[in-house]
Amino acid sequence: MDPAKLRLVIVNDSATIRAALRRAFAGIPDVEVVGEAKDGAEAVKVVAERRPSVVVMDIVMPVMDGYAATRQIMATCPTPIVLVSSVVNPRDAHVAMEALRSGALAIVEALPAITDPRYELRREALLHTLRSMSLVRLDRFRSSPAAAAPAAPPLLGADRGVAAIGIAASTGGPNAVVELLRLLPPGVMPPLLIVQHIARGFAEGFARWITEASGHHAAVAVDHAPAARGEVYIAPDDRYLGLDASMRIVVSDTPQVGLFRPSGNYLFESLARALGHRARGVVLTGMGDDGADGAVALRRSGGRVAAQDEATSVVYGMPRAALERGGADVVLPLLQIPAWLCGQSAV
Repeated sequence: MDPAKLRLVIVNDSATIRAALRRAFAGIPDVEVVGEAKDGAEAVKVVAERRPSVVVMDIVMPVMDGYAATRQIMATCPTPIVLVSSVVNPRDAHVAMEALRSGALAIVEALPAITDPRYELRREALLHTLRSMSLVRLDRFRSSPAAAAPAAPPLLGADRGVAAIGIAASTGGPNAVVELLRLLPPGVMPPLLIVQHIARGFAEGFARWITEASGHHAAVAVDHAPAARGEVYIAPDDRYLGLDASMRIVVSDTPQVGLFRPSGNYLFESLARALGHRARGVVLTGMGDDGADGAVALRRSGGRVAAQDEATSVVYGMPRAALERGGADVVLPLLQIPAWLCGQSAV
């Protein structure tokens, strides 16, 4: 076994899709497909036998779906799992959210047809994700944040001088967002605007998960709707999310700047312009540097920003970038951020 190689197991009930993924990875010197499975039950056996770097897994499959397979793999042979989705329906979204809760690291969109002009760019993005996921320390993920959340003191809500809170997250973010919200009092917080990098079609499912798991009412944001206290707004697919000075939601399809739309940078910059010192920002676990420049802008406008610490981050990319560029007032373990947002922290 070559430790320098990215060893992949492909799990999909479609032989055509498995073949397409094999073609996508063929000829890349540091990538090797070491196994395939046509359903989740077979995947559990193949992963135990082949010990891959990453599992590339479908969501809804016969015999055993992606959620059940994730649970078994994480319990018996912990391995980074990336879910791949092509067609999204409510069943897909539910299974995917449960799989993320059970330890899957990310959901990505399936590759387009090889004749699609976006194919090569999407293939490179998928490879980058898989390489990055192969480096994730699963012991960190399994020990935080949900494994051992301490009893939290009752929080009364954010300072009334805070008009809105923005949160940006990527890899590992869905679990982190839910755990953070569980420790915030529902119904009394300022509007919470969340940019979570997630595959197209899963924003609605993520909002439902937040509502069910945290007690906060969450919904996909709608342009020009008033931002209300006690509500959680999720960035919609492929749209920027922000806030204007009249406290109305901004959902924009202006041309993409940078790698991400929605974007933590756009969110924080809009809060800086609209609210300045009356805004708070949080940069959570995730690959890359989205949110870092926006966090700098928010701090310069008088707002304050917390970054999640390395020990509780699944991937310490976005928080590190925010800190290194001067975009973080404080660096905190995930479960200490709620007290900071409510003005009950020592920092």
